[in-house]
Amino acid sequence: MSTETQLLPFASLDSYIALPRVEGLALSPDGRTVVLTVATLSLDRTTYQRALWSVPADGSGTPTRLTRSAKGESGVAFTGSGDILFISARADAAAEKDAEAAQLWILRAAGGEARAITRLLGGLSEIAATATGSDGVIIAANLLPSSNSLEAEAAARTERTTKKVTAILHESYPVRYWDHDLGPAEPHLLALDLSELTDTVPTSGGASDTPPEPLPYPADLPRPRDLTPSPGRTADTAGQELTPDGNTLIASLRVPEQRSGRFIIVSIDVETGATTPLFDEERVDFEVPAVSHDGTRIAFVRAEYSTPSGPADQELWVADIDGSNPRRIAEGWDRWASSLVFDADDHSLIVTADNDGRGPIFRVPLDGGAPSRLTVDDFSYTDVAVDSATGELVALRSSWVTPPHPVRIDRSGVVTPLATPAQLPPVPGSITEVETVAEDGSRVRAWLLLPEGASPQHPAPLLLWIHGGPLNSWNAWSWRWNPLLAVSRGYAVLLPDPALSTGYGLDFIARGWDAWGAKPFTDLMAITDAAEARPDIDATRTAALGGSFGGYMANWVAGHSSRFRAIVSHASLWALDQFNGTTDNSWYWQSIFSPQGMIDSSPHHSVRDIVTPMLVIHGDNDYRVPVGESLRLWSELAEHHAAPDGSTPHKFLLFPDENHWVLKPQHAVIWYETVFAFLDQHVHDADWVRPTLLG
Repeated sequence: MSTETQLLPFASLDSYIALPRVEGLALSPDGRTVVLTVATLSLDRTTYQRALWSVPADGSGTPTRLTRSAKGESGVAFTGSGDILFISARADAAAEKDAEAAQLWILRAAGGEARAITRLLGGLSEIAATATGSDGVIIAANLLPSSNSLEAEAAARTERTTKKVTAILHESYPVRYWDHDLGPAEPHLLALDLSELTDTVPTSGGASDTPPEPLPYPADLPRPRDLTPSPGRTADTAGQELTPDGNTLIASLRVPEQRSGRFIIVSIDVETGATTPLFDEERVDFEVPAVSHDGTRIAFVRAEYSTPSGPADQELWVADIDGSNPRRIAEGWDRWASSLVFDADDHSLIVTADNDGRGPIFRVPLDGGAPSRLTVDDFSYTDVAVDSATGELVALRSSWVTPPHPVRIDRSGVVTPLATPAQLPPVPGSITEVETVAEDGSRVRAWLLLPEGASPQHPAPLLLWIHGGPLNSWNAWSWRWNPLLAVSRGYAVLLPDPALSTGYGLDFIARGWDAWGAKPFTDLMAITDAAEARPDIDATRTAALGGSFGGYMANWVAGHSSRFRAIVSHASLWALDQFNGTTDNSWYWQSIFSPQGMIDSSPHHSVRDIVTPMLVIHGDNDYRVPVGESLRLWSELAEHHAAPDGSTPHKFLLFPDENHWVLKPQHAVIWYETVFAFLDQHVHDADWVRPTLLG
C-alpha cells in the first residue's frame, strides 16, 4: 500500500468525515431498480445532506442522482405502481409558505418533478408501510391529543408556536426516548389514498382580512385518515406491514402497562379503521410482523419477557393472515432474527441474524426444516429486499474494513456488488480473528485489526474496544466507532464479543446475565491476554475504551484492573441505582437485574481502586444513559483522586448539544482528536495536545 493511500482517508479526520455514506436501500416492485439514500458532507462541513440515487439492480450501469435539495431526502419507499416516495423538509412550491416540518413527497415513475403529497404542520416521522400490489401508503405522524381534526391540530400547533410554549403535561410513563422528549403530540398511523392525488392546484379564493380558522387541509392532496385515533403511546410500533392489496395493516402496537408496555399484533382494516387483536399475551412481546407475497400469511418474532434469572429466547412464528394456525418455526435454532421477510415463493423466510461475529442471511423453511445459511462471507447484511419475480435479494452489506454498499444475492448465495455513488475507500492495515477459551470453557472470539508494519520487530500498541448493547456484536461497519482511524495511527484494535454478546447462542448471553461485572469482564481480560500474547502486539502499551454498555465495562475495568495505560469511557453507566430510575426506560433495566445483582454489578463501588487515567465523555442530550452518570463519575473521581490543588490525570469532555452518539461532523472530529491526544499522552508518553477547537 502506498504512502499516499495510507494517508487518506483514515489518517485525516477531515477526509474521513467527508466520505459519502450509503444509509438505506429500497427495491422497485419490478426488481429492476435499487434506490439508495446517500449522505454527503455539506459545503460548510457541519452537517450531512442526503439524496436519493438510482442504480440498476442487476449489477450493471452507473448510479443516477434522483434528488437534490438543501434539506435533503430520506426514508425512501416504492408504491405498487413504481413511484418513489420519500420524506423531506424541502420547499413546497404549492404551499403558502415554507414549512420546517418534513413532508411526504412523490417522484413519479414516468418522470417529472417531485411534489409534496402531505401538508401536516407537525410533519411526519416515517413511511410506515406501502403495498406491493396497490398504491396504499401508511405514514406515521405525531398529532396533538386535544385535536379532533387535522385543521384543529394545525391551529393548536400554531398557537403553541406563536406563544412560544414548549411545556409538556405527562399523564403516563415514559416521558422521553433516546434523545428527544415525548409529547405533547402522540404517534398516529395515517392512511393515504394516492388515487385522490390530483395534478392540478386549486385556484386561490383571493386575499381575505379574516382567514378561516382553522385553515382547511389542502383539497388537492389526499387527506390522511387516522387508523389509530386517541392512541396514547400505542402507535409507538415495533413494525408494521400492509397486505399486497393495501386493504389490511398488520401492526405491532404497544399496550401500556403501568411503567412499561408490551407489544401485540393487530389487524387494522384500512378502509374502516376497525382493529382486531391477533396475538396478545401477558409478559410477551410480538414484534416485526411480515406479510407473505400472496397476502395469506404473517410471520413475526415472539419474545417472552426476560427476568433476572435469565434472558428469554426470541422465537420465529408464522400464522394465517387472520391469526389462525399459529406455529413456531426453526425451533431449537439458537439465533435471534434482526430482520425477516418472506421468500419469493412464500415457502421460507429470509432472515438476518448475528452469527459468530458476522451478520449473514439465512433461509428459514416454514415446513419445520432447519435454517440454512445463504451468505457465507465475513459481512453483515441489512435492508434485505426480495425480488418477487426471480427470488434473488438485494441488500446492504458491510464489515469492519468495508462500509455499507449495495449487493445482489442470487438463490445460491453468490453475491454481486451493485454500482454505488459512495465508492469503497482504501483502508489501512489488515483484519484477522483472535479467540481464546474462558475459565468456564466457553469460546470467546474477537476481530483484531492490525496497522501496516506490525511485526515482532515493531509490535503495535493495543486498544481494547468494548461494544455497547450489551446485547450486541462487533460485526458491522460503524461510522461512529471506526477502528480504522486508530489503525491508521499505528494502533492495533481488538473488537471482542464477551458474554452477553449476540450471535453465539442463548447460553452465551446467559453467562453474563444479572452479573455484568463477572464473565463479561473476565472474557475481556482473557481475549486481551490472547491478543497481547501475539509477537506483533506490544503488551506494555495497551488502553481500553467503550461507549454505552462499553462505557460501563470501561468503568468496571478501571476499578478492577491496573493493566491499561488509559481508559476512555463514553456515555457510560456508573451508578446503577441512579441510572435505573433516570434512564428513558427504567422498567426494563430494573426487570433484568435482581436487587443483589444491581448492587454487585455497579462500577461506582470501586471508585477508590481506580489508578488508570480516564477520559470521560458524555452528551447532555443523552436520555438513554443520562449525563448524570458521567457527572457523578467525574465528581467521585475528583473526590477520591484529585490532588489538593484540584489537578487530576483524568479529563471530562462534555457535548452540551449531543446525545448518546456524537453526530455533528465537527464534533466527531473533536471527539477523535481528544481521544487520540489522550491515548498518545498515556500510551506513547507524548505531551498532551489540547484540540484547537476546545479553546
